[in-house]
Amino acid sequence: MTMTGPSPGGRTAPRHEPVFAAVDLGATSGRVITARAGAGELVLTEVHRFANTPVRLPDGLHWNVLSLYQGVLDGLRAAARTGSWIASIGIDTWAVDYGLLDGSGALLGVPFHYRDSRNAAAVREVLEGCAAQELHAVSGLQHLPFNTVFQLTAHRSTAQWAAARTLLLMPDLLVHWLTGSVGTEITNASTTGLLDARTGIWSDALIGRLELPRSLFPPLREPGDPAGTLLPHVAEFTGLPMGTAVTTVASHDTASAVVAVPATESGFAYISCGTWSLAGLELDAPVLTEESRAANFTNERGVDGTVRYLRNIMGMWLLEECRRAWDRTNTSLTPDGLLAAAADARPFAALIDPDDGTFLAPGDMPSRIDAFLERTGQVPPDGPGGYVRCVLESLALAHRRTLRRAAELAGREVNRIHLVGGGSRNELLCQWTADATGLPVTAGPAEATALGNILVQARAHGLVGDLAEMRRLVARTQELRHYSPRGDLRAWDRAAARLDPGGGRSRPVPPAEGRGGDPAC
Repeated sequence: MTMTGPSPGGRTAPRHEPVFAAVDLGATSGRVITARAGAGELVLTEVHRFANTPVRLPDGLHWNVLSLYQGVLDGLRAAARTGSWIASIGIDTWAVDYGLLDGSGALLGVPFHYRDSRNAAAVREVLEGCAAQELHAVSGLQHLPFNTVFQLTAHRSTAQWAAARTLLLMPDLLVHWLTGSVGTEITNASTTGLLDARTGIWSDALIGRLELPRSLFPPLREPGDPAGTLLPHVAEFTGLPMGTAVTTVASHDTASAVVAVPATESGFAYISCGTWSLAGLELDAPVLTEESRAANFTNERGVDGTVRYLRNIMGMWLLEECRRAWDRTNTSLTPDGLLAAAADARPFAALIDPDDGTFLAPGDMPSRIDAFLERTGQVPPDGPGGYVRCVLESLALAHRRTLRRAAELAGREVNRIHLVGGGSRNELLCQWTADATGLPVTAGPAEATALGNILVQARAHGLVGDLAEMRRLVARTQELRHYSPRGDLRAWDRAAARLDPGGGRSRPVPPAEGRGGDPAC
């Protein structure tokens, strides 16, 4: 069936099958992907990719948000040039970071990067006035030094803060620039530390307790809500029709990735593995016990009122930073060569805690790994393959530790792990996660975030059904790989005991009173 609709300049143009555009921004790159979805079809096409390169200014580390926005516009223009009917656009990014707008809607300064060092003092300041138990009782959030609540406290001493009238998280800022509308998508709002985990609304009591202006925080939006239509100058630049819809998706990239977990069974756990590994369970209600807080688990919102009960684990960032260091001196190293060398390296020769705070900031990662190993009485690897094996085995052990503890705290049984995102392409990590946990691992889709973004848009247009139907569609249409546990689980038990003598429990946060520094990293 052919339909007609508005084209640039108000003319009508033929419409065929709707195509959805996903803007997916990650920590190192952004891309615009188009897809058809529904009726047994789910096919993605990447139409534009661009770098996401942070910039260090005199006052700290920032996102180059104008470059990112230009990349979004260029990507939408590439989508328009395909000749498809772009029925809707959705935007997802990483969590916690934000821009401040003045009374006229203009951006105040350049958004800070969550890895900026300004947050350490803010953590101490917040916890002096509001105990960690109180924060967790409201938000249910994992204690991380870059949570938005700490970043806002660090921002309060600036001239920008005095002029600020609106706070927009990164995907909401980009939606605002495309449409002029103002709102906060709920899955990302849940990462701020200021959303009530029980009610799913802003916690006026906590915002007031921290002396933050309530007027900064816009109304909440749910995935699937309309966010507006393209502004005239955006339509003109991109070549998309005026009136092209922007749909609210699960704008926290992990929330979108979990939508696309191809689970057709109950009792599954997920690992969304990219720069970070987000490992956990999907629940119907938050787990707000003191035991959960002490184990440093988070309760973030998912689509349809679900709760993503998980922990952030330092993920492929460790390898990305190692490769950056090696590339400065050895340009012959390739990803495939590094993985082959890792496969040949001695098992369990060296192990790290991926969540050690020394690994958070950008820099010379091999040297930091050496320092950790020497501090813990281990011998550093003698070549890149040894470092890669160290990182991947350590991540597999962190996946094991986290998922076992999540199941224990939530009272759930896990029968299968779904590992999605870019890390699902890493066969060693997938196999070693199966070996370490003793559970089967289904790997893929690698493009889970973009798929989840697309599926929420397609559902808003009536082309797919509920969350279970979305996942069945992913399972039927996407390439998946399956890994069964192999080898001796006792070897992984012994390796786990070297760094985790507590017997498989997640590393706890320090006591709630009187702590300082970066306690949760």
